[in-house]
Amino acid sequence: MPAGSSEALYLGMISGTSRDGVDAALVGFPDHGAELLHAICMPYPPALRNDVDTIIAAGCQPSAGRAASLDESLGRFFARVANELIQQVGIERRDVAAIGSHGQTVWHEPGGERPVSVQLGSGSMISRATGITTIADFRRADLVAGGQGAPLAPLLHRVLLASGSERRAVINIGGIANLTFLRGRDIAAGFDTGPGNCLMDAWIHKHSDQPFDRDGAWAAGGQPEPQLLEDMLSEPFFHTAPPKSTGLELFNMGWLQRHLAGRSVAAVAVQATLAELTARTIADALCGLDTDRVLLCGGGVHNRHLVDLLSSQLAPVPVETTSAHGVDPDWVEAILFAWLARERLAGRTQDTAPVTGARKPVLLGRVFGLEA
Repeated sequence: MPAGSSEALYLGMISGTSRDGVDAALVGFPDHGAELLHAICMPYPPALRNDVDTIIAAGCQPSAGRAASLDESLGRFFARVANELIQQVGIERRDVAAIGSHGQTVWHEPGGERPVSVQLGSGSMISRATGITTIADFRRADLVAGGQGAPLAPLLHRVLLASGSERRAVINIGGIANLTFLRGRDIAAGFDTGPGNCLMDAWIHKHSDQPFDRDGAWAAGGQPEPQLLEDMLSEPFFHTAPPKSTGLELFNMGWLQRHLAGRSVAAVAVQATLAELTARTIADALCGLDTDRVLLCGGGVHNRHLVDLLSSQLAPVPVETTSAHGVDPDWVEAILFAWLARERLAGRTQDTAPVTGARKPVLLGRVFGLEA
């Protein structure tokens, strides 16, 4: 099938700030929509997860040598995920027009003297190991054009979730939360709001060795500590006007420990405060946007306590997941990179200005393995 045709299949992959593994989705794009055919999440092997955690925990941009080694290792694993998905579906590799791989972000500093955003997971390695044209390095062109490089999800939110009759906000709650405000069919704004699950996940892992707070049950069993919450809310990022983006470079255990220094707060109360922080910063970001409906996606939709907090703070605006509008909330970002691969092969530029602040439309992604 020719790339870009409505019958062509694309495979999108991403590992987010949770670093729990690689999400992969096989997607078709019939007219004005996306059809999710199959999706998998493959956890990182422990040694690879440790390498990713170590390079992020260093708290600085990785050296070229260190990045190159992990880039190849992650590329091999991403390729393994793609091959596994293809095998599960029972199709041939030639049936996939292209792979779009975001990779694993290990450093994001768009506001530095030399703006940079580092995603590892070699596109060249993925292409060689799968035999499929691969698009990667999606943020670079936007950074060069003066943009933040992220978030990119609003581009797909507009395509799949915009309504001509409503002003909608789409909130993706991953490790970091981001917001898309859709005024009719157009993107009016898009930016990161701050921590989504990352601080809650880190805190429960520290205290009970659990990867996440299932249903938000631990947070729901405590009460937020008001002074701690107010101290956290003083973080300058929350008061910076968009365009803006962030990551684990800012919102990490070091950030949390600095706010906890000199305080005696029960662990469960800290978790409750972190849930309140995520809900409050999302709600504050929506303040003044005159939203008719809020749609949630990302792993945070499974945190019942967090969703309840958001619903309460945003009432009477209805809050629901994207599944109510035909888009599985667990796979939106994997679908995004399948779609971006399709857009890149079609040569279509993206107007990221309302989201990232880029000075001009940009062609997102670098192509690996396309035959001349």
